Parts: sequence; structure tokens; C-alpha cells
Amino acid sequence: MDRETVERVARTAHIKLTEEEIQRYGDDLTEILTYFELLDEAPESDERGINPVEIADVLRDDEPRMDIDSDVLLRGMDTYEGYVRGPRLS
Repeated sequence: MDRETVERVARTAHIKLTEEEIQRYGDDLTEILTYFELLDEAPESDERGINPVEIADVLRDDEPRMDIDSDVLLRGMDTYEGYVRGPRLS
């Protein structure tokens, strides 16, 4: 990667680089971009996406139901017209 691009990226990231770091990061970024070019050469397949495991809708339908009787839950609680009462806020 050219020096100008490395300096622009460093300015954007608010990083001050030495001359040695500019050269080293330029080489590193060039190497990273080369690996991305290798990925572009990988064969495409419509059979599977990026995830090799098939993703299926495993969620259940949202159906309201009462598993526990509300009277059992409210027993022993301070309630008013079916609502749980808490301490007064001042």
C-alpha cells in the first residue's frame, strides 16, 4: 500500500506513526489485501452460503398460555385488585 494511503488512514485514526511504522504498516496492509484477493478467487457455490450449517427456523409460535395459576403465584403477596403492591415511593 502506498505511503499516502497509510498516512491518510493514520490521520483518520488519529495515530501518529514514525517513518519505520509507516513502512511496516504499508507492507502489512498490502499483505492483508493480497489475502482478500485470494478469497475473491475462491469458487462460488449457490448450494451453501458462508455458514456450512443449515439455518432453520427453530423458534416456536408465540402462543399465550398460563403454565402456573395466577392465584397460586399471588398467594401471600400484598395485592390490590389483582396487582402486586410494592412499597410507597416518596
